[in-house]
Amino acid sequence: MACSMTSTGFWKILSNRKRLQSSRKLPVLDLQLFNGEKTEDATPKKKADARKKGQVAKSTEINSAFVILVAFFALKLLGGHMYQELADYMRYAYLSFAVTDFNINLVREIFLHFGIVFFKITLPLMLAILITSLAINFFQVGFNVSFEPIMPKLDKLNPLSGFKRIFSKRALVELFKSLFKVGLIGYFIYRFLAAETGRIPELLGAELSYSITVAVSMILDLVFQISAVMLILAVLDFCYQRWEHSQSLKMSKQEVKDEYKQTEGNPQIKGKIKERQRAMAMRRMMQEVPQADVVVTNPTHFAVALKYDQTMTAPTIIAKGQDLIAKRIKDIAKEHRVTIVENKPLARALYWGAEVGDIVPPELYKSVAEVLAYVYRLKKKLS
Repeated sequence: MACSMTSTGFWKILSNRKRLQSSRKLPVLDLQLFNGEKTEDATPKKKADARKKGQVAKSTEINSAFVILVAFFALKLLGGHMYQELADYMRYAYLSFAVTDFNINLVREIFLHFGIVFFKITLPLMLAILITSLAINFFQVGFNVSFEPIMPKLDKLNPLSGFKRIFSKRALVELFKSLFKVGLIGYFIYRFLAAETGRIPELLGAELSYSITVAVSMILDLVFQISAVMLILAVLDFCYQRWEHSQSLKMSKQEVKDEYKQTEGNPQIKGKIKERQRAMAMRRMMQEVPQADVVVTNPTHFAVALKYDQTMTAPTIIAKGQDLIAKRIKDIAKEHRVTIVENKPLARALYWGAEVGDIVPPELYKSVAEVLAYVYRLKKKLS
């Protein structure tokens, strides 16, 4: 009775444990879900394709900082020349109105002179800005011409895509950068104005040329301070853009596999092609065995077929093989009555020392010559 009670209790405990285990099933982890995560660095082909599309790591902050810096530096160097050109033009214009009757010819001459002066003043500045912009772009991305970014695309007209771009992580980062830049530059402007405000009243009673010189100097000092701050921010932004670009080009394991298949071909197909190529090479090699003068064997593991005539610089290996291939070479040689010579050291040296189609290595000339001499004597006796 105790035994039956114990047995009944055991089965109850076992059934309860099974029920508990079934209610606590562990979640099944599907590793294929992680196959689509972009965890792999971009391949050279992916980087090249992105570059052709114009997707490169580029910071507009560096362009802006250097253009502003170079523009105002050029203004500082050429300011005297520009001021003199404008002053001379103003004297010419007012004197012309004073001493000449007002007519259409005078107006045309004054406007033509103004165009020449404007061109002389702005050309050096525009050239400096253009050269700086091209140099900074070349420094960032090198020489890369792509018209794809400006090509019209229908998805750009999609409102949903537009909202996604507006509220994307990249847009939020750009907003934060802009607010931070405005706040930092505003702080420097406030600090500069607070320090220089006391000098403004004394300029009101000074001469015009002195006031203009001091005001321009103050403005240039402020601009150079702001440019230095923008330059530091631009370098940080350039580093961020390179990191963000590398992250955007990352690939999943499946994408890497697909790209490898596209560029290198399917491994299974390549394997079959190589297998067929080996089979064709083997057939061609076996077809050459009947033309051999001698087959040097190990005798069981290696077989090397040699051929020599007066047009050759040295005996040539026309077939070689190991184990089953060696046996096949010997069988074909027997069928076509090709002399088979057993020489273990020579067979090994020929097998490992040269490939099919190569001439015998120079260090084996003597040994091969002895074998061929033996074969020629044997053929002479048989004939």
